[in-house]
Amino acid sequence: MSFVDGFIDGLIDTRPLRSGPAFRRLWVGTTLSRLGGQLTMVAVLYQVWELTGSPAAVGVLGLVQAVPMVVFGLVGGSLADAVDRRRLVLLTTTGQLVVAGMLAVQALTELRSYAVLLILVAAQSAGGALGAPARRTFVPRLLPADQVTAGVALFHVSFQLAMLGGPALGGLLIAHAGVGVCYLVDAVAFLAALYGVRGLPAMRPAGQAARPGIRTVWEGWRFVATRPALGGAFLTDVFATVLAMPVALFPVVNAERFGGRPETLGLFFTAIAVGGVCAGAVSGRVARSGRPGVVMLMTAAVWGVGLAGFGLASYLWLALGCLAVAGAADTFSVISRGSIVQLATPDSHRGRVSAVEHIVGVSGPDVGNFRAGLVGDLTSATFALVAGGVMCVAGVAGVAATNRSLRRFTPTVEEVEESEEGLRAAV
Repeated sequence: MSFVDGFIDGLIDTRPLRSGPAFRRLWVGTTLSRLGGQLTMVAVLYQVWELTGSPAAVGVLGLVQAVPMVVFGLVGGSLADAVDRRRLVLLTTTGQLVVAGMLAVQALTELRSYAVLLILVAAQSAGGALGAPARRTFVPRLLPADQVTAGVALFHVSFQLAMLGGPALGGLLIAHAGVGVCYLVDAVAFLAALYGVRGLPAMRPAGQAARPGIRTVWEGWRFVATRPALGGAFLTDVFATVLAMPVALFPVVNAERFGGRPETLGLFFTAIAVGGVCAGAVSGRVARSGRPGVVMLMTAAVWGVGLAGFGLASYLWLALGCLAVAGAADTFSVISRGSIVQLATPDSHRGRVSAVEHIVGVSGPDVGNFRAGLVGDLTSATFALVAGGVMCVAGVAGVAATNRSLRRFTPTVEEVEESEEGLRAAV
């Protein structure tokens, strides 16, 4: 390795991108697809507002997306441990491409139907959720154990980059070309995603394939309960999202402290994304850490502290700084959790456990924003933010004090072997 490569890996560990063309194609295709997804997100929000002029109608989008994510995420986890995961992702991605094309058609033909738009958004969400658990299992199958955390980090960096640049690009495309072009770009991005997955080898689950069904889904949750490191990782994420999620309070904080300007409201989201991108740029140190559980616990606590600071900040620069710190901490926490989930789970159960991770990841923020909005309405935005941050830190501290397995988790092959033994004992 050259000095330059070594220096770069000290910032962000790029070994997975150099390890083989399969991972590179998958990463590039996924990154482009995520960028396209951000364009569609902005286009849908804009189109719903233009059609209805109703904040409640825009809010329904969250429900239309969340319900299919949970339901089809469970089904997808069961299927991912029963069939060829590569084939499952190819089929679901093709379905999403078709839906993106239908979104473009309804926009370009000026159909102007709120109901049709909601149906297509639900279908898009269902397709993504159905393939998400299988897609999450690709990294440990393509990379050696010592590069799995780096692979997870690279995919999270791609998410942060798409979140940082996608909404702004979407706004420009809508202003100059219309929402239909956003949907068309998303469809093209899905072609890139298909190309990335098509070059992968067959990915059937190791060992005896599970039989899809409710019992298989339940076995995934029961397996998590038998592994303290997994249970602790998910509980830490629940504390961080349910107790401290701040997004629902952004508008009221902006109105009360910073004049209610839409530009400032946008800066809140940008600050979190900037923190995440900066953290991703130095994620090489986290990827090489021998204690991802400790990293996750520490950074989840920093997330809570950052959001409590945001709740108290009266200067814009300080508020944005606190959000950037929280965004960076969230990135490190997500990378560490992803490493724990994939390396503490035998391949035969990675689909079902990844489904649990997916459901916790998509439902926790929604519940957290509901909590924040309710508490903020009954008390104040300041109280809701500060109390949420403090409760997050207290909850994470409780996990750290009681969950020795999470604190001492080391990403080794032995962990996976122990997982298989724990599974046999549970069954």
